[in-house]
Amino acid sequence: MVRVIEDMFGIAVNPMTQKTDRVRRFTLSTERGMSVSILTMGAIIQSLKVPDFNGKLEDVCLGYDDVAGYYRNQQCFFGATIGRVANRTAHGRFKLCGKEVSVSRNIRDRHHQHGGFVGFDSVIWDVVGVHKDGVTLQHISPDGHEGYPGELTTNINFSLNETGCFGMRIEARTKATTVVNISNHSYFNLGGHGAGRDPLYQHMLMIKAQKIVDVDQELLPTGKLMRVRTTPYDFSSLVSLGKRLNQVSACPLGGFDNHFCVDIPPNRVQLVARVVHPCSGRFMEVHTNQPGLQFSTANHLPDEDSADIPNVGKDGVRYVRQGAFTLQTQKYPDAMNHCDFPTIVLNPGQLYDHQVVYRFGACPKRV
Repeated sequence: MVRVIEDMFGIAVNPMTQKTDRVRRFTLSTERGMSVSILTMGAIIQSLKVPDFNGKLEDVCLGYDDVAGYYRNQQCFFGATIGRVANRTAHGRFKLCGKEVSVSRNIRDRHHQHGGFVGFDSVIWDVVGVHKDGVTLQHISPDGHEGYPGELTTNINFSLNETGCFGMRIEARTKATTVVNISNHSYFNLGGHGAGRDPLYQHMLMIKAQKIVDVDQELLPTGKLMRVRTTPYDFSSLVSLGKRLNQVSACPLGGFDNHFCVDIPPNRVQLVARVVHPCSGRFMEVHTNQPGLQFSTANHLPDEDSADIPNVGKDGVRYVRQGAFTLQTQKYPDAMNHCDFPTIVLNPGQLYDHQVVYRFGACPKRV
């Protein structure tokens, strides 16, 4: 049986109203001890506790203990819901219905990223339903906000079950033709949220993809897809993440931040990725109906071998470069500027339906 408990996480200013608002936290927990905490601020996944093969619980999701932590580190997007459009939009413009649309340029005044200056990660979401296994949050994005046309109503249903499946169903409807590509920006480390770089290198990873989106030096799609076979980007079978990271250490990023084109039939929820941490036995599977997966290794976090200012997270731990990973289900980046990419255009009367299930468990300890 799943329990749903609400408590008060803090107080924040809602940028949509400029009024002070409560930040509510909903914690979903199972009898086996697994739990997930969701905030109304940014529809953020604040905590995700999973047992290892001995039943020991660890929080495997990066985040903060208070509202101030999320404000200080807003550009990390830890656990946040990203929208209207995740990832980058080249030059902050695109054509829609034959007209050019300009959206805010929040990357060096050149490009648009993650919904702009006030994206879905920044607002206080409304609670529209508390259920026996989860909670539903809603945000109404006004017509013209950050430059996007059409009033957009987005509902996210978060749910948990006793088999270790944590699910998100994101649905959106618009009053005028617009673009939508929503994602969740959670960072994970199956050794524990503060375990750091060495345990991350111990992970094994599989992504069901034969291609990645080719990008330029500004991480903007070129419009081409690159085959991954015989390259360090080939995760088509379960391989050592540490080995692959060593293979790309000389690249400009020094790690991974790539969009994988996953091999699934359209609009069917299927397994697209699997991660295993052998030392704890914990594993995580990603099931989705989305055609893409953004995989990154937290290359932007402070380098523990340098004098970078620490990023202090929950329980006072320091989050470090390549101490976590993301597997963000979404459609391809900058899709509105590339006609060969899966469309992200949403018309009135259509339903944007994004489903993702993270299944957690623990493999038996090897003797």
